[in-house]
Amino acid sequence: MLFTSLTFFVFVPLAWAAFVLAPLRARWAVLLAASVVFYGWHKPANLLYLGGITLVVLTCVAWMADTERAGARRAALVLGLAAVVGSLAGVKFYDFAASEVERVAGLELPKLGLVAPAGYSFYAFAAVALLVDAHARRLELPLAVARGALYLAWFPKILAGPIERATSFLPRVAGEIVTDPARFTLGLQLMLWGLVKKVVIADNLAPIVDKAFAIPAFATPPDLLFAVYFFAFQIYCDFSGYADIAIGVSLLFGLTLMENFRRPYLARSTAQFWSSRWHISLGHWFRDYLFIPLGGSRAAAWRTYLNVMLVFVASGLWHAGLGYGVGWTFLVWGALHGGYQWAGLATKPMWNRLGAHWPAVAASAPWTVLRVLLTFHLVLVSWVFFRAKTIGDAMTVFERLGRSATELPELIARYPFGGEQIAAFCMVIALMTVEWFDERRSIFERLAVAPKAARWAVWYAALAVLLLFGRWDQTEFIYMQF
Repeated sequence: MLFTSLTFFVFVPLAWAAFVLAPLRARWAVLLAASVVFYGWHKPANLLYLGGITLVVLTCVAWMADTERAGARRAALVLGLAAVVGSLAGVKFYDFAASEVERVAGLELPKLGLVAPAGYSFYAFAAVALLVDAHARRLELPLAVARGALYLAWFPKILAGPIERATSFLPRVAGEIVTDPARFTLGLQLMLWGLVKKVVIADNLAPIVDKAFAIPAFATPPDLLFAVYFFAFQIYCDFSGYADIAIGVSLLFGLTLMENFRRPYLARSTAQFWSSRWHISLGHWFRDYLFIPLGGSRAAAWRTYLNVMLVFVASGLWHAGLGYGVGWTFLVWGALHGGYQWAGLATKPMWNRLGAHWPAVAASAPWTVLRVLLTFHLVLVSWVFFRAKTIGDAMTVFERLGRSATELPELIARYPFGGEQIAAFCMVIALMTVEWFDERRSIFERLAVAPKAARWAVWYAALAVLLLFGRWDQTEFIYMQF
């Protein structure tokens, strides 16, 4: 059931009506039932995967709660992690690995032929967090089985996050679940803004991007250049649009999910991009469940650098199983971001000294703009590997743009711009204008204190944009595939 489908717009009001009519302390049951219906609607077999993960994880958590022996608790953790991570790796990577072995070694290996259900990575990561937090006694045990199942299955986040923590989610469903007019209103606003990002911006940029990246060797340099820039905004609006809708729907039911995006293309460094602006829940997950257990930055400098690279390579590997195809491009994408972090760590003392010596320059608007532009273009380079089908295709994009760099201004001046390209540029400019204002003060806060006529004018305009320019062809969200 896609967030952009008519079925979803019928499902949510019905689920909400059942929620508000249910007794306060039984509302969690309505939410769990709604989540099961949502996830199994298109393909009931998906519930087998979700049910299997839920059964294994909650059994291991119950085992931890029933024993005080450290060895038994550790065994429960290891078995649970092996089942979750092993199944995820098997479904996503086995056939790819077998094909690579066949190609390199000439051995014929059996294939599983399995396709991971939508959102499998996201609730698998949530399951890992639940296991680790239960073992570390960050959760109150014993855990109520049904509420643990709701944590894993909660329908707004199950397909593409945010990767909410059990430590924050479970207390919210432990007692009476209530909503209020302020959260309900904010939820509707977030849903509307998320839909604008997805069906108006992302889905209108997609055809331009897809056409150029389909066969980059035959696309014109201007088409490649536009596609590279537009993909950055396509994937941002597609993914953050999903997050906005997920957070907004949760607010309708009185539940608050963590923020997952915070104007990432205004980041002043790639470190800030990952730590507090892009896919925040995934960044925090890798920090808490991989980077810190590896030793974090507490060890020797070489070990810190190794840990950083391992985290970003693991992030690339996580993306590599599905999405735009199974291949090595995602590992290059992850390693490239790891290299950015290495450069940031190595040069941080120098920049700190220069900032202390010239504080006025460090705090100036031109320097800030320069940092934002540099960070954006570093991320832009990495997106080429993310989107390209193969490393060869990515290198073709760079090679053709590099060879025509001196001619690009003239080629762009003579480019036959059509309505599609002009609309795309206007949408990107409008998006970044909103982001710039939002960086200074939340747009929703501004609207909350604006005159009533102005508020309603904005929301009616957003609805009109959805109806006039939205592409309602039920295109999947990109990250549902990961």
